Amino acid sequence: MAAAGIKLHPACRVRRERFGLLFYDSRGPRLLFAETGSLLAPDYFESVRSRQDLPEGLSAQQKKVLQNFITKLLERGFLREQ
Repeated sequence: MAAAGIKLHPACRVRRERFGLLFYDSRGPRLLFAETGSLLAPDYFESVRSRQDLPEGLSAQQKKVLQNFITKLLERGFLREQ
């Protein structure tokens, strides 16, 4: 069986800010400020993708940090598995 993909929860929005990404959950409302810099674009979360599908050109450390970040977004309900 293939691993489930992830996508932004329909009740959530994400936008770029100077510090990185701002996530907004209208169910709360809740905000999450993520100091991601330019590592991820907001449109990364618009399509279903695997947890390992990260932008090219990242170091192993950056990939590990982003995978942990994605796990946190799932735990907090900003992302959901498809």
